This record gives sequence, C-alpha cells and structure tokens, in this order.
Amino acid sequence: MDDQTVSPLERTLHGLHSEKQDKTNSSPMALSFPRILPSDAASKVMVELLGSYTEDNASQARVDAHRCIVRALKDPNAFLFDHLLTLKPVKFLEGELIHDLLTIFVSAKLASYVKFYQNNKDFIDSLGLLHEQNMAKMRLLTFMGMAVENKEISFDTMQQELQIGADDVEAFVIDAVRTKMVYCKIDQTQRKVVVSHSTHRTFGKQQWQQLYDTLNAWKQNLNKVKNSLLSLSDT
Repeated sequence: MDDQTVSPLERTLHGLHSEKQDKTNSSPMALSFPRILPSDAASKVMVELLGSYTEDNASQARVDAHRCIVRALKDPNAFLFDHLLTLKPVKFLEGELIHDLLTIFVSAKLASYVKFYQNNKDFIDSLGLLHEQNMAKMRLLTFMGMAVENKEISFDTMQQELQIGADDVEAFVIDAVRTKMVYCKIDQTQRKVVVSHSTHRTFGKQQWQQLYDTLNAWKQNLNKVKNSLLSLSDT
C-alpha cells in the first residue's frame, strides 16, 4: 500500500501493532507472525482517535469513520453501536448509505435491515459484510429490544419479528443467552420466553430516567426496611 493512501489513523494503529510486537516478540518464529493488535483493542483505539476530531477537521476522517463502522458491524462480539453515532467524523457521514446502515444496527428492527438489503444489496457486498451474519446479528438486536419492552414474549411474536421458524426458536434463545445480552428462559408449555434482563441497545435520556426510577425505588424500599428494623428494636 502506498504511504500516501494510508490514513493518519491507520499509521497510528500500525505503530501500536509494531510497538506491541517489538516488546513481546523476541524469537525468530514469533517475528514471522503478522503484527496484529487484538480486534477489541484495535477497535477501541479507532474509536478513541475518531473521538479526538472536532467539527472543523471531522471531514478529514471520512474514510476512517467509514472503516470504523464496517469493522464494528463485522465484529461477531459487538452488539452495541450507539456510541459511534456520537463521533463527529461519523456524524459527517449523515445522509450516506453507511450511516443509514449504522442507524439500523443501532436502533431499528430486523425488517428495516431486510428492506435496506433488498434496496442496497450491492452496497452491502461491497463492504465485505455477509448478509447472513448481518441477519443473525439483527435478529439478536431486535430480540434485545423486544426483551426490554416485554418480560414475556410469545413464540408466535418471535417467529414473526425475527423471521424464524417454530423449530428454530429454542436454538435462537440459547444462542441469545450465550451472548449475555439477554437473560431469559423458555416456557415450552405456554410457548413463550420469560425475560429476566436485557441490555438496552441505546442509553439515552429515557434509559437514564428508568435507571433513576429504579434506584429511587430501591432507596424507598431500603428506608422502609430500615424503619421496620428501628421499630422492632424499640419494642
């Protein structure tokens, strides 16, 4: 790759790769392996660097922002993407297909992705993203959203919203629980899923209010327990 085509962010990542490997690889055999930073570490570095841009120079990181989004969507262990929307270089991409796609993964349902794919199949392919992997991730994200709003979800609703067959529901739930994004159990008799916890896909004003209400309720309950104990001690 010509040095002129390498972005500042890529140079920084390459420098980190080299520095890390130079410190840890001492044998000839070790030096023969590619100098690659762990995926999660590299992603964090990319986000931090993109976060350092201002509105004045955000346009300079256009390519890097694009690559950061693709990298995040490809990551099989990444499910939360709302933090990317706050990055100024990513905001600079508003109105472009890549930003529309990111927005879908942040807060939309599976049906929205399917429609986007039908209209932009060539674009998805050009990014190197695999449609089936996108479908699997969007099914989980859609389920997470459903689980936040409903503590009980019928099999029929899951089949409709997630576009899966009746025989696939149990396997899907097992895989979803393994991600630790959702905690739930299957009620085969009632043909439903009972949710105990689900991670919010986004964390904004509404989520902060819910957290405040929950903590406030706990505080009130603790005060009641405290007062009850004091009453018992006085008798």
